[in-house]
Amino acid sequence: MTSCSFVAGTVLLSCFCNASFAGERSNFYGDPFLQVTGAIPGCPVPEGPSITEVEARAQAHWRVERGTSCFQTGRCRLPNAYLYDKEIIPRVKKAIDADGRFAETSVWVEGQHRWVWLKGCVRKQADSDALERLVRSLDDVETVINELVIQER
Repeated sequence: MTSCSFVAGTVLLSCFCNASFAGERSNFYGDPFLQVTGAIPGCPVPEGPSITEVEARAQAHWRVERGTSCFQTGRCRLPNAYLYDKEIIPRVKKAIDADGRFAETSVWVEGQHRWVWLKGCVRKQADSDALERLVRSLDDVETVINELVIQER
């Protein structure tokens, strides 16, 4: 095999491998995603912050812009809104555990730029509403996106 053929084969193999992994999903930005309760059997595990590499590249600009504009406008004390998330999500779990009303739920929380997504299952609408109010009351939480579903017995 000539060195030219070897290089061409290596490039072709590399292209094939990259194409085959292009659709793999990963948590490219390390956004926190945590199960905080787990009492409802059969509650499907929600999709976390997994995206493809192509999606990660497409999001890169607006994530930088969104993260830093918070600081530039005086709404954040830290230089990037995403820096709060690794602190907020454990506090959400602590608050839910301490509250005591949500032991019969299956809830996951995800954080991005001071926004908290509530995902999973609750038994009644009142639990969904109470969880949203509780999380919204925590310091540094800007918005709560409630995606909880009611799963009756």
